Amino acid sequence: MSDQTDQRLAALRTRMKETGTGLVAIAPGSHMDWVLGFHPHPDERPCLLLIAPEKEAFLMPGLNAEGTREHTDIAFFNWSDDVGPVAALGAALEAIGASAPGHVALDETMRADFALLLLDALPPETTRAFTPETLGGLRMKKDASEYALLKMNAAIADRAIRAAFSKIKPGMSENELAAEIRAYFSSEGAAPSFWIVGAGPNGAFPHHSASERVIAEGDAVVIDIGGRKKGFPSDITRMAVIGVPPEGYGEVHTIVENAVRAALKAARPGMPARKVDEAARKVIADAGYGEYFVHRTGHGMGIDGHEPPYITATSETVLEEGMVFSIEPGIYLPGRFGIRLEEIVILRADGPEILSSLPRNVHIVHV
Repeated sequence: MSDQTDQRLAALRTRMKETGTGLVAIAPGSHMDWVLGFHPHPDERPCLLLIAPEKEAFLMPGLNAEGTREHTDIAFFNWSDDVGPVAALGAALEAIGASAPGHVALDETMRADFALLLLDALPPETTRAFTPETLGGLRMKKDASEYALLKMNAAIADRAIRAAFSKIKPGMSENELAAEIRAYFSSEGAAPSFWIVGAGPNGAFPHHSASERVIAEGDAVVIDIGGRKKGFPSDITRMAVIGVPPEGYGEVHTIVENAVRAALKAARPGMPARKVDEAARKVIADAGYGEYFVHRTGHGMGIDGHEPPYITATSETVLEEGMVFSIEPGIYLPGRFGIRLEEIVILRADGPEILSSLPRNVHIVHV
């Protein structure tokens, strides 16, 4: 195993001891990527990384064993389609000393049939939870290597926004601008992940993607994009206006900008995440637009584009140094326009460091 995997397993086992967890079960996906740096092919065949306080093992479909062995020396308990996984799972649990773990933490993203297979193999008195107190809690704090990859992707996204600004013009469709954004990400070796282009009234739909609507003079355009390179994502939102801004645009843009600044000021180690949401929401509500801020202030980002911590009105997650999350308040005026400004930040001891270097001021397209 790599040094990084050894370090992360050790950190996880410390958390397991602190929380009285006798078994952590992880399916192929981002949790496994974080621990091992890879995951086997995910399909309907049960595949689980089983981590006990002293040992670990894989429940491994025989079909995937040879290819996976190239990446790890963890013990495999293989099973075949003609026999099924039950006996192999029992043997794996016994081998690592987790036949009766007392308390098990389940990967919340695993298939329900995988979870039921495991729970059926454990004593009925076993208590269970998901991973926030163990693996999930560790993933929220990024190390230097994760920061470097997130920072690299943020720079690519900055350049993709600039490319969009250089291409946008009246008469082109939202889909045409989205295609330019995707092409830019690809030109840097990044896989485009999403491309929200919301012009005019479409900008009032926070999760509008892109359509054949033609971008016209006077439109405010929400551009919210992200790509992925070397296993990590980006996410940024900026605004463009075609010609003369629509009535009231400047006032609303200033309010959203002030909400971003308030959230940045509130984001400090030791602060509950809800206080960051509260700070942004108060600025917008005090300006009379509270009913038009219709989503949370932010989400965590790491291997997954959306992961804990979530910056919501009810989140009691205590922010810690090293956490990475978005700050993205917005105001959405039905039938008119929407404005969202988004930064991804990493929390430092003295407050948030913004990963982007792109200003949040509106880009005016002169016509």
